[in-house]
Formats: sequence, structure tokens, C-alpha cells
Amino acid sequence: MKGCGNITGTFGTLANPTADADRYLEIAFTPGAGSLAPGADTGDMQLRFHRADWQSLRQSDDYSFGAGRTAYGDWPRITAQSGGVTAWGEAPGGNGPADPTDPPTDPPADGPTLFDDLDYSGHTDPRIAAHGWSVRSNSGGPGVPGAVWAPENVTFSSQNGNSVMNLETSTAGTGASTEHTEILTQATKFRNGTYAARVKFSDAPRSGPDGDHLVQTFFTINDLKAPMADDYAEYDFEYLPNGGWGEPANILYTTSWETYRPDPWEAVNQHSEVRQSYAGWHDLVVTVDDSAITYYVDGQHFGTHGAAYLPERPMSINFNQWLIDLAGQSSTTPRSYDQQVDYVLHVKDRVLSPAQVSARVATYRAAGTAFQDTVPAG
Repeated sequence: MKGCGNITGTFGTLANPTADADRYLEIAFTPGAGSLAPGADTGDMQLRFHRADWQSLRQSDDYSFGAGRTAYGDWPRITAQSGGVTAWGEAPGGNGPADPTDPPTDPPADGPTLFDDLDYSGHTDPRIAAHGWSVRSNSGGPGVPGAVWAPENVTFSSQNGNSVMNLETSTAGTGASTEHTEILTQATKFRNGTYAARVKFSDAPRSGPDGDHLVQTFFTINDLKAPMADDYAEYDFEYLPNGGWGEPANILYTTSWETYRPDPWEAVNQHSEVRQSYAGWHDLVVTVDDSAITYYVDGQHFGTHGAAYLPERPMSINFNQWLIDLAGQSSTTPRSYDQQVDYVLHVKDRVLSPAQVSARVATYRAAGTAFQDTVPAG
């Protein structure tokens, strides 16, 4: 048995619905599940799901249902995929993954690209704005009411020969003492393609008592023009080292948004999550094509979300660190938390594998290229 914490389940929408298949359940494994030797098996995985209203589910019109199947056995109508390649079974017509030797997984090298090695002297470095970034200083959400967004807490240093950006968030247990941090692109010109960043999450504060409900992020977003507007888009990596939003301990979410209403709260999104520590450096990749949004962590598939959540309008690229509330730690002793970022990459209209992302970044660094932006506006 691999354990519940090492198994994820995600519902998605097929790119090409058929008469007997329009949605699917994807079962995946976290890196903590390890690997299987040839001929080995996971053991029994007891998985269950239900309708929100607990009504009965009709299986007879489902593509993967086999009425005569009463024991374990080979069944080609359930597919198994490894690295985006089908290793077993046959998907409903027109819904198999692309041949890995064909585009877009083998992209041309000249796709419009944003690459930033984040080599700056500080938050007032004029190159930050010249390169299209804005260090947030305005008030407002998300997070603790009364908190400020402190641009001076976005700093830069050299680590192992690379420049690293640090976002520091701090509090002494009150809204007035809480300082959040965020940096974002000035332009909302990013839509389909590959987004990647190397990010260091932290489980413990740099100083002071631990326990705050902290969110450490890498995401893309556009503005919500009206409650439940259907042209909103947001794609998140969100790490909660101390829980929050009803979770008791550390959890990493990836979430794809169609829309929401702030008051009364209503959300239309799809998410994947893993409940374990992600303290340390991680390679985060999300790809957006014409059929799905796919997330990877450290080269491993983390979740795929359906076509219903694809973006209708371009977005900005953002990193921020903020406190959900002050309920996780009641102390008034000052404490501060760090999130670090090594680089950010976007390649427009190209779906790169995590390995191709790493190769692209290595090529830029070998050439001494610290910044490039050839992504057109709009």
C-alpha cells in the first residue's frame, strides 16, 4: 500500500467529449510514492468518490465501465500514462496524448520568451521597472485586513553564483504590524504556453515563533471584471506550510480558476493537492494549451485540469507571500518568513516538458543572458 498521502485524484474534462465519455478521474502519485520494480504492484488502492448530493451514479453509459468485470484483470478502457505517454489502454476517440516526438512537446527554439534570472540590486533598481516588473506597494487583499504590501522586503542576493530574489513577510500578531510582499509583471500579455520558476518554500520562520497561516505562491492571473465573469483566469501554485483554509498542516495546491464571486463567496475552479512538506527548492512548471492546464513539480506530473478552465484573456505573472489570517499563531512576538525565487520563464504558445525548461534555462545562463523579453504585448 502506498498510503493516502501519496495518491492524488483529480477530475477533468475531455478535450473531445464522446457519447460515453465527457469527464474523467485521474489517479496520480506524488514523489513520496517512490517507484515500482518490474513486475511489482502497489497493492490494493481503495478509492471512492460520490456526488455532492449523494445520489446514485449510473455507470452503464460510461466508457470505462465493464459490466462483466467482477475481479481484478487487464482492462484496456482504463489508461495508464507515464510522462504524458500512454503506457497502457486506449482513451476515448480523439483524447489520447500527442505523439511525444511531435510538436508541441518538441517546440521550436524561437518561441517568444520571457526569461529573467532576477539579477537586481534591490527593489529600487530601475531595471526592475524597465524589465516590466512592478513591486507592489498598494493596499488591499488578499490576506490580513490592515496589512501593508512592503516593497522594501523584496530583496536580492547571490547564491551559488546565481542571483536569488527573496520575499519576506512578517507580523507581530496584528494587522497593523503585518507586512506582505508581491512582485508582478506590469503587462497582462501572457496566455497559452509554458510558465516555469524555481522557488524555495519555507516551513519555518527566519525568526520568531512558527505557526502562522502563510501562503507562498507562483501564479498567473487577470482581473475579475464582475462577479462570476466567465473571462476570468488564474493558475496557482500555493504552498501553505502551516495549513489554513481548513487544512491542519502543510499542503501544496495547484488551482485553475474559471471565475468566482467574492460576496457571498462562490468559486468555480479545479484543484490538485498534496499534503506533505515542500520545504526547500522546487522546479514549478505549468503548461496551458488549447485543451488543458497541466502542472509539474520537480519534473513529476502534479495535476491536469480541464478545458473549462482555459484562459479567455491574457494574464500577468506573479509571486507573492502573505498571511491568510492571524489565527495560526496568537503571539505578539515579531516573526518573519522567506520565500525565494531563482528564475522565471515563459515561452508563448509552446508546451515544454520540465526537462526542456531546465535545458532552456541552462542555455540562457551559459550564454550569460540574465534577461530577455520577446513576448508581444496583448
